[in-house]
Amino acid sequence: MTEELDPRHAVYVGSFDPLTLGHHDIITRGSRIFSKLTVGIGINPEKKPLFSPDERLSIITELVTGLHNVEVVCFEGLAVGFTRKCGAAVMLRGIRTLTDIDAEFTMSLANRAMATDIETVFLMANEKFSHISSTLIKQIAQMSETHPTEKLRAFIPEYFIAPMLKKYRDE
Repeated sequence: MTEELDPRHAVYVGSFDPLTLGHHDIITRGSRIFSKLTVGIGINPEKKPLFSPDERLSIITELVTGLHNVEVVCFEGLAVGFTRKCGAAVMLRGIRTLTDIDAEFTMSLANRAMATDIETVFLMANEKFSHISSTLIKQIAQMSETHPTEKLRAFIPEYFIAPMLKKYRDE
């Protein structure tokens, strides 16, 4: 017997290292579509993130404080397993570019094979954010010689700017 998954509950997963304005936009829009949205911060032990899981959890939780139907949780393992563990019937994914569509399509098929009762819903990125990536943000923070704070405001929420610049200064 399978447990009943809630079709009004969506899970949005990512590394969020750091969370970008594009991610924040998907979270905000997703919170309006679904009655509950769980933001899952994926922990990959093979990767060396800039921010620890606890740092990401703290900053993102603060960022979504005004979104009362959003919770933020760290997890390890497959996203589809985490979605099921949350009791959600929907995986929310953001799409920026054609490259994203190809990768997300492949991932969606794999997830569907593992969990036929979990649907994947895609939201197109707002055009203002479709060019933003964590790699780009890290390069700006690390290599910008003048006014990095001003430059980063176009890409990441204010909550992440000071902690990010501190990470690069402390290296």
